[in-house]
Amino acid sequence: MLSTLIAVAWNPELHGIVVVLIAVGVLVGGPYLVLGTNIGARLGVLIVLAGLFGWIMVMGSLWWTYGIGLKGPDPSWKPASPITIIRDTTEFDNVGLVTSSITMTGVPTTDATTASDALQHDGWHLLDEADPQRGQAVAASDEILQVEAKEFLVGDYLSVAVYDRGGDRWPKINDSLDFIAFFHKPHYALVEVAPVVVQRVEPGRAPARPVVDTTKPHRYVYMLRDLGARRQPAMFIAFGSGLIFFLLCWVLHRRDLALRVNLSSERSLTKG
Repeated sequence: MLSTLIAVAWNPELHGIVVVLIAVGVLVGGPYLVLGTNIGARLGVLIVLAGLFGWIMVMGSLWWTYGIGLKGPDPSWKPASPITIIRDTTEFDNVGLVTSSITMTGVPTTDATTASDALQHDGWHLLDEADPQRGQAVAASDEILQVEAKEFLVGDYLSVAVYDRGGDRWPKINDSLDFIAFFHKPHYALVEVAPVVVQRVEPGRAPARPVVDTTKPHRYVYMLRDLGARRQPAMFIAFGSGLIFFLLCWVLHRRDLALRVNLSSERSLTKG
């Protein structure tokens, strides 16, 4: 037996399973052992299960409130449709980035200044370089350009600007009283990237600073914000355990009523 235990590879997964089994056996089996020997096996099971699922309901409610514990997918940027990588500013009208009154038809593909003015005029907000939302959008666009679309390799381009539009929450009174703002408008991001000039790398010297290649057109990565479902598992745990908890409480209540009826009938028979 000892040699068998030594041969088991106590990896983190197996170690975690053993810890959970011991915790359940001690925290649930201990109270049941005390209650079962005092009030009976069946009633002890009902009380222990009611306490267990009541505790799980409270724990799930706390997880749901603070977004901790067992979490679902976090919010992230996803490729938008119908076009994710825009290689020509004349496609802005077709994608719906600008209105028909601010047409981009005829604008040279290398004229990034004109495209930036048109985007900001149509409601796109240019994010500051210190804005953390800019870094998140740039990281997501790198994943799309390098891994999914294989448009560029690492170091072949620069993210020169990030534009943001939408994402308003409602209903709310002001920015501080928004705890009932459960509805959201679509949130879009547009990351402007520019190819860089290929430079010679000399051994022993620091790499040169990247220089934007003005002869090549800029690309625009069009993305939609996915709000994720971080609190969804905790919500299901809270509702499911709460339903079982109240069902067990109802069973215990019915048992108490039946016990009262039986005791009263026995007393009446004894007196008679």
